[in-house]
Amino acid sequence: MTAKQSVVKRYIVRLSTEEREQLNALIQKGKASARRLLKARILLKADASQAGEGWSDSQIAEALDTSTDTVYRTRQQLVEGGVTAALTHKYSPNSAHKRIFDGAAEAKLIALACSPPPAGRKRWTLTLLEGAVVELNIVERASDNTIGRTLKKTRSSRTFRSNGSFRRSRMPAS
Repeated sequence: MTAKQSVVKRYIVRLSTEEREQLNALIQKGKASARRLLKARILLKADASQAGEGWSDSQIAEALDTSTDTVYRTRQQLVEGGVTAALTHKYSPNSAHKRIFDGAAEAKLIALACSPPPAGRKRWTLTLLEGAVVELNIVERASDNTIGRTLKKTRSSRTFRSNGSFRRSRMPAS
């Protein structure tokens, strides 16, 4: 078997009767997210109390088609924070990408894109805007894709349907 199996369990799950009933009710309803239901099943299988099954991490991982690391982390979350901590998904602000253009920088980018283009150019290109925002110290760095996405979500985009850059064609009278 290639799955990890720890000899000494560091986090032993012992559920009370109320906690077991809560987890069983959650599973029987089936209305929760798949992640939450999986964690509830893991906790019920890992329960080492008299009413529980007390399975090992590798047995649980094989039976529920998940990894032993998931089983281990779920045990750890239960022991350290309780049932609700083990069942809820924690949002990590460190994992989210920080936005390059905040509100002020976005406004400066839009103003720059709406301004007259540089001498010798007919219009602003994304590459020109990329160089200009760095040169003007609006942001430290930005790619042309980021600038395109930022402009696309505003009405100043050249691709936005009603930004006024294209005339609407009149329908012929019938």
